Amino acid sequence: MSKIAAIVTSGYEDSELTSPMKALEDAGHQVEIIEDMAGNTITGEHGDKQKVDLGIDDANFDDYDALLLPGGGSPDALRADDRFNDFVKRFLLSNKPVFAICHGPQFFIQTGLASELKLTAYTTIRYDLFYAGAEVHDEPVVVDEKHKLVTSRTPDDLDSFNSEIVKFVK
Repeated sequence: MSKIAAIVTSGYEDSELTSPMKALEDAGHQVEIIEDMAGNTITGEHGDKQKVDLGIDDANFDDYDALLLPGGGSPDALRADDRFNDFVKRFLLSNKPVFAICHGPQFFIQTGLASELKLTAYTTIRYDLFYAGAEVHDEPVVVDEKHKLVTSRTPDDLDSFNSEIVKFVK
């Protein structure tokens, strides 16, 4: 069983957290929600509510086998805090799998590593990622084998996204 960190705060796109979480949990893995403070309740754009398992200051990178970055407004809010950017950057540099959908790849701009990545994202941020140097594609799922990175564009891509992410965790 693998342990997956999900970096997320209120304003996330509900299905981009709940659907991958369910796929990973159905495959026998554990997903922990990490935000500013353990015990907080976060709310998705459409009313989904989730309890935060761990605060970022207590999250130990070494405890996790993969990272999930749901989209919506959450990534934009959290990337203003270097603690979250540093956590994401450690994953990209570690060769541990990273799964990002929709606006999730916004974190990669803050890490300074976008120019090394092959990915996709929501329409409006594909340009930001391109200008940051990323190799950007407009496909339902893009797998960057070199960095163990799986990205998707929107909730419409969740079936393909979920199918790919479960292949990357053991």
